[in-house]
Amino acid sequence: MHIDLIRSSSKSLPQQISETLAQRITSGLLQPGARLPSVRGLAGSLKVSQVTVSKAYDDLESRGHIICSQGQGCFVARRPHLGQQSGTAWQDGYDDFLPRAQLWRNFDFSGVKYPFHLAAIHAELLPLDFIGNAMSRLVTDQPELMASYGNFQGDAELREVMHRHLHSRGVDVHSSDIMITSGSQQGIDLVARTFVGPGDTVYLEAPSYTGAIDVFAGRGAEMIFVPIDSEGMRVDVLTRLCDTHPPKVIYTNPAFQNPSGVTMSMTRRQRLLELARSYRCLIVEDDPFSDLYFRKPPPPPIKSMDTEGHVVYMKSFSKVIAPGCRIACVAAGGNILSRLIAAKSASDLGSPLLNQRAVLPFIARRYDAYAAQLRISLRSRMEKAVRLLRQYAPPGVTWNVPEGGLNLWLQLPAAEGIVKLRTQAEQAGVSFLPGDVCYSGEVASRHIRLCYSQMTEDDMEQGLRLFLQLLTEHLRADPKA
Repeated sequence: MHIDLIRSSSKSLPQQISETLAQRITSGLLQPGARLPSVRGLAGSLKVSQVTVSKAYDDLESRGHIICSQGQGCFVARRPHLGQQSGTAWQDGYDDFLPRAQLWRNFDFSGVKYPFHLAAIHAELLPLDFIGNAMSRLVTDQPELMASYGNFQGDAELREVMHRHLHSRGVDVHSSDIMITSGSQQGIDLVARTFVGPGDTVYLEAPSYTGAIDVFAGRGAEMIFVPIDSEGMRVDVLTRLCDTHPPKVIYTNPAFQNPSGVTMSMTRRQRLLELARSYRCLIVEDDPFSDLYFRKPPPPPIKSMDTEGHVVYMKSFSKVIAPGCRIACVAAGGNILSRLIAAKSASDLGSPLLNQRAVLPFIARRYDAYAAQLRISLRSRMEKAVRLLRQYAPPGVTWNVPEGGLNLWLQLPAAEGIVKLRTQAEQAGVSFLPGDVCYSGEVASRHIRLCYSQMTEDDMEQGLRLFLQLLTEHLRADPKA
């Protein structure tokens, strides 16, 4: 079993081993009943003492993740620990390099009636007919597109459209400074695989986007989480941390942040860019939600102030127009972009040309009017969700009213019992995202994320009423939860 240990980390080696294994267990990479390596075997492969591994296993067992039996070994809990009986049992001991994989579990609730866990927009609000018709015409009139790889950097005409779109939002980059990616998730992955190696320091907001945490963890980065307040990432805290842990990358989602919904102030954006200049590092500015404001636009992107190429800006259109098309753009300056293009060429030989051409006319001619109407629909859903919370949420549950985006970030009286609540909710057909997956390690978060835009407005109301009833019963049965 491969685990990247950072010997210079402020976290002890037993803690690093315990957290990595806990993440593998909670995300399903280690299945219930799977046998863990022996203490001696894991100590040998990681080049640490057996005492170090024993401490990690003791911690995992105390938290209920594993069951250890003298003479039999240690097994992932919640199923009789007899090991797998099928012919695939050998796979348990086959090394992988995934320290955590929470993101794929976030999509794994296809059976629930009320899917509040997934930050997405209901199909009835998306321009699927327009894009579908455009794709049909392309297949009929230009079938050769399906035989073309296209440019690794992306279709030139679409990049020109992206250039105009970003320019209207204050990001003054040329089309040659833009690359098309298969969603912003691929953009984050390309930055990580190109510029982040084991032990490099990556700063993220606390809480942060699960998909970004998965990517940077996979690179063996030392992730340091910086708390947020009503103005976004606490840059004063970040500055103090950078004195002892210089950053390689700072990842931020500054507009209607996922999961908290907080927007970074203009002052914080300026200070963050100044910090990147001081430490000669990259800021990854992930921007899927800035067009989804309810009253006024958020401050201009950090990239709009970047004159020295410190910001890699990612603008996703996947969630907003057609998730299945997986279209985003990455804007970066100098040879940062050329290295990212090289990484993308090795990754997928370029994004599908058919998808790029299908979304091009919509983004070029209809996007702004569509986004204005979408904001009205999303605000209506958000306001209804907040009214229901005010009417039915039990005492001790709090939330902030978001100014945009797709999510509500609820704080419960305590972290205990959220796993049990999640199971009860799923049995009733309701899903939510527990806050602990938005951190690295086993942070006991008191938060949960609810997306109000994934269902019809009527279903959202019915589902939220049901969930709040379940939550009330849960807290009444266990006031400490």
